[in-house]
Amino acid sequence: MIVQDQEMALIKNWGFEWHRKHIYRGTGGKGENAGHLKGSARGGREADFREQIGVYVLHDWNERVVYIGQAGNGNATLFNRLKQHMDGRLADRWEFFTWFGFLAVNGNGALSSRADVESTVSGFTYSQALNELEGVLIEVMEPSFNKQGGKLKDATEYVQLIDERTQEVSNADLSQSIASLQRKLEKIERELSNIKVGDFT
Repeated sequence: MIVQDQEMALIKNWGFEWHRKHIYRGTGGKGENAGHLKGSARGGREADFREQIGVYVLHDWNERVVYIGQAGNGNATLFNRLKQHMDGRLADRWEFFTWFGFLAVNGNGALSSRADVESTVSGFTYSQALNELEGVLIEVMEPSFNKQGGKLKDATEYVQLIDERTQEVSNADLSQSIASLQRKLEKIERELSNIKVGDFT
């Protein structure tokens, strides 16, 4: 039975290369003002993964893996860890993130009760663990010599939902674009200064 299989699986759901700019950080307070990490699965099922625990990967603009971390110890939920990386030393180093969650989505779209990270997973075999971990690595790294995808058959993939409030152009976006254009102009000026007038005659 699929429900029982998912209860046995370590990884219950996952999201591949969600975009950093569509993380709605909120404006402070509770409810919608607290921000969210919403996604949808096939069939339109939606859930908010801000309280999710598990593992995550940060990718740069070229989709290369730059950081792998975990969420769940203390108050470091997936949402909190991502917010830390948006402001910390990795702030300018990543653009996408992939995550693998341990908490299942209930019928009402809420996450199941948060588990103690020190607790054991009953009935979990080494064979299942190997398949799960291999599946994570294959889904994230996409190695060219693997002919099949990761063995995450009992996990549900969610696609990131885009909150219209995250599509506004921020001052940081403008500053980044201006800095990029300035670097390109400086490079062109250097190249032009190295060209001799005689080169065109």
